[in-house]
Amino acid sequence: MASLWSPGIFLAHVLALLLKALPLVILAETNVYIVYMGDKLHDEPELVQESHHELLADIVGSKDAAKESILYSYKHGFSGFAAVLTKSQEKLIADFPGVVGVVRNRIISSHTTRSWDFLQVKPQLVGRISTGHSGAGSIIGVMDTGIWPESKSFRDEGMAEVPSRWRGICQEGEGFNRSHCNRKIIGARWYIKGYEAEFGKLNTSDGDEFLSPRDAGGHGTHTSSTATGGLVENASFMGLAQGLARGGAPSAWLAVYKVCWATGGCAEADLLAAFDDAIFDGVDVLSVSLGSAPPLATYVEDAVAIGSFYAVAKGISVVCSAGNSGPYPQTITNTAPWVVTVAASTIDRAFPTIITLGNNQTIVGQALYTGKNVDTFHPIVYGEEIVADDSDEDSARGCASGSLNATLARGKVILCFESRSQRSNIIARRTVLDVKGVGLIFAQSPTKDVTLSLDIPCIQVDFAIGTYLLTYMESSRNPVVKFSFTKTVIGQQISPEVAFFSSRGPSSISATVLKPDIAAPGVNILASWSPAASPAIIDNEARPLDFKIESGTSMSCPHISGVVALLKAAHPKWSPATIKSALITTASIEDEYGQKTVAEGAPHKQADPFDYGGGHVDPDRAMDPGLVFDMGTSDYIRFLCALGYNNSAISLMTRTRTRCKKSTTFLVNLNLPSITIPELKQNLTVSRTVTNVGPITSIYVARVLAPAGTRVTVEPSVLSFDSTRKKIKFKVTFCSMLRIQGRYSFGNLFWEDGFHVVRIPLIVKTVIDDFYAEI
Repeated sequence: MASLWSPGIFLAHVLALLLKALPLVILAETNVYIVYMGDKLHDEPELVQESHHELLADIVGSKDAAKESILYSYKHGFSGFAAVLTKSQEKLIADFPGVVGVVRNRIISSHTTRSWDFLQVKPQLVGRISTGHSGAGSIIGVMDTGIWPESKSFRDEGMAEVPSRWRGICQEGEGFNRSHCNRKIIGARWYIKGYEAEFGKLNTSDGDEFLSPRDAGGHGTHTSSTATGGLVENASFMGLAQGLARGGAPSAWLAVYKVCWATGGCAEADLLAAFDDAIFDGVDVLSVSLGSAPPLATYVEDAVAIGSFYAVAKGISVVCSAGNSGPYPQTITNTAPWVVTVAASTIDRAFPTIITLGNNQTIVGQALYTGKNVDTFHPIVYGEEIVADDSDEDSARGCASGSLNATLARGKVILCFESRSQRSNIIARRTVLDVKGVGLIFAQSPTKDVTLSLDIPCIQVDFAIGTYLLTYMESSRNPVVKFSFTKTVIGQQISPEVAFFSSRGPSSISATVLKPDIAAPGVNILASWSPAASPAIIDNEARPLDFKIESGTSMSCPHISGVVALLKAAHPKWSPATIKSALITTASIEDEYGQKTVAEGAPHKQADPFDYGGGHVDPDRAMDPGLVFDMGTSDYIRFLCALGYNNSAISLMTRTRTRCKKSTTFLVNLNLPSITIPELKQNLTVSRTVTNVGPITSIYVARVLAPAGTRVTVEPSVLSFDSTRKKIKFKVTFCSMLRIQGRYSFGNLFWEDGFHVVRIPLIVKTVIDDFYAEI
């Protein structure tokens, strides 16, 4: 009888054991996957984590292998984990009972002072906003690139003791220990497992990054100080924008969650771990200046949407940046109805820079330059006239990379024009630097966003001035120009305007939810910076920066985070939806001179809700909104149902057993402080419920400015509140007056009591039944 233990079987057994012992990456290509399991089944975090190990052990063969595979167990706000898996393992675990879904770990990016004066938030608060007590009692969590704790913005003089309810930690690491936390920075954590699983171990030996909460990129320090930095006198960027720097809620505590890295990007697995910890730690507000560009993931796959869902369910307001892909429509990101999505706007501070021509005529551009090559005449040449041999005139006109002849450009100022193929003055500056040019004048579409240039002057002008300069050059035998130092001027430019780069609505994933929600300063914002970030090179000398001027919705987001902290301090029982409603219904849609707000673009236009949501934030009025539109988790669950997500996914993602009821109208009836109807065919009636947070006895009267092409009626048209009637439901009926395929039009519904003006944006698009069939 032959032995059952043949050499072939023996070799196969040995091979199986060897394969089992080898790292997963050798067996098959692996990736980081996030496994969502909905609400946690145990209150003890250790039991939740143990359940994750047991589930994954059935897939990878043992608990030890499961523990090695798992990067994070999410066990506070919700249940789930991030793990290194093969594609086949991902498919197996997706079919397990109790698993809501499995998605690939994505890398997202950050959306990269006078502004608080412009918002009329003073260091010594007055008026209604004084009840916010500078944010005292609120804890703001910032998810970003970390913190530079030595910055003067984070000194703890005058700060209250760390609250007993705080459960966070001060996590140590490279260049950061517990002593770097204080009564201002009350917590700091860092997350890198998801990032390193995608890109490999991070090498920090060159000092370009720190495996700790310490900020090497500057972005996190900037956003943190904007939201809650203390008062710093005589702050400036190289002498520009000099004044008192401060955050919006200087008395609020700060918790730091480093989820993004200076080497580039933020892993969603790390971001979810930060959300999970922040919920446990006890923050009141989360400021999240990051996101991904369209196409947008579904709400059950997007880390920001999922993490914020659980945070909001715990009463934490989550504020997110809108993105920097404007001025094009449907580029808005972070569109979940439970978060506050912030667009960027300008303030009234400008940085004019005078250009003197050889004929003693002067023109004015804008720049952020205080270095050399000023007050000395230099030859000027048009980029199109010094084309590199391997390039073309169109590329050289915009100073595209490699387009200029180095011999002809050396020692000259180069004039470049924005073109369809080359719109970036940053690329143009690098091109001029590469060919040893001494300055750049870049003619472009008008914008107040000034690009930083420390090595050579980079002066931005509009096309009219660029054309005037070109005419001078053509009429002169030896055209020359010289620059003056950049100046800081306040109150000489009309603001606010919606920034050119600010991403626009409508939402590409949920068109009935108006996004953005609100606009706030995000252009040329001065705030604290990390000296470890790329230093300024001035006159061949490296100078670390303590303050820097930056633009982006990353800068507007912490402005709203600071305002939310003020509202939380003044109204601690207000829900995240109530706070969001107060911001939107009290916002301004006019500039400082009473004119309708303008949105930068090509061309500029009158701004509308897809540019700024409810409008430009008015912190003082938001303190006393009169009426608010409140919502809770059950409303958001019905919203997810209406979007078509299945019962099991929603039930496991949320706290309750859900059986979705089919509703064709709930999306337009979600109790938002706005009404958006993306398809008005004939008549449609929607409802809203308002809660009185003003005087107990109040009477509000409706006033309507109907969107063009529609007739709007409100029932009832008068709302009477008293001690027994604090909530009232009303209906708004829209009737299309168009008989052609329409476009979006905008209006407003006002509720007024003689003191409060509660403004609700109305957005309507008329469509025709079977329009495409008819044509």
